[in-house]
Amino acid sequence: MPIPTTGDAAPDFQLKDQNGNDVKLSRLRGKNVVLYFYPKDDTSGCTREACDFRDEHSALEAAGAVVLGVSPDDTKSHMKFATKYSLPFPLLADTERKVCDAYGVWGEKSLYGRKFLGVTRATFVIDKEGKVAHVWPKVKVDGHVQEILQTLKGSAPGAVAAVKKTVTKKVAAVKKVVAAAKKTVAKKTVARRK
Repeated sequence: MPIPTTGDAAPDFQLKDQNGNDVKLSRLRGKNVVLYFYPKDDTSGCTREACDFRDEHSALEAAGAVVLGVSPDDTKSHMKFATKYSLPFPLLADTERKVCDAYGVWGEKSLYGRKFLGVTRATFVIDKEGKVAHVWPKVKVDGHVQEILQTLKGSAPGAVAAVKKTVTKKVAAVKKVVAAAKKTVAKKTVARRK
């Protein structure tokens, strides 16, 4: 399956979390959902990513988001991983990889020239209406959670740069007007003195 893109309806699903509870995406309507896919519990990159989500969990909640982690590991593996690192959010067991397939993150990967099937690290922000609001199809762990927070707060890095550019242009325009006004005032003052 292709990766859902911005504006698509997010594929619904129901999976068990590390505590054996059913988590159904459509039951989370009215909240923003950060749905992140990762390859395997307790591996270096996946642990760093999970701990980043843990460390920023209160900020993500304050931004109105629910965090859900998904991998093909089973609930027992998820429980061990979540307990070891005190993860405060659900880790969903997609052992049959149906959700990974629905989100287009299961497929051929390559590592050191060896090809194998696995999960591509990807994150989706799903809005309150259940639509995909933002996609990171190939996540680099470092700084990723900060990007998500900026997106949730409506200030994605690109948007911030665009706003700064606009403000800089407006400030320059105002400075020109002020400079022109000062020149006019100076000319009138000189004219009066004569």
